[in-house]
Amino acid sequence: MTVLGAADRPLTPGEVRDRLDPSNELSYSTVVTTLTRLYEKGSASRHREGRAFRYGAPDGPAGLTADRMTRLLAVEADRASVLRRFVGNLDATDEQLLRDLLSE
Repeated sequence: MTVLGAADRPLTPGEVRDRLDPSNELSYSTVVTTLTRLYEKGSASRHREGRAFRYGAPDGPAGLTADRMTRLLAVEADRASVLRRFVGNLDATDEQLLRDLLSE
């Protein structure tokens, strides 16, 4: 996901492998399997280009961060406490931004 988030465009599995492991010791099929699973979970976007798929991070770095936050919250039984603590740790500017976004 870090490779996809840092890219300026969607990448093929081969491009992802090259960025992860320039020595090409990482199996191409492992990269394809991982990218397919990320796509199926909604954590990556995918579109066909010719015979290959290109994968990207949803909505760039902001989407990647939001996806991480959502996955972390999803596994927590006491969501209210997590959200209360999160909001309590925001600085005044970010807290106001969050309030504005919630009122939209």
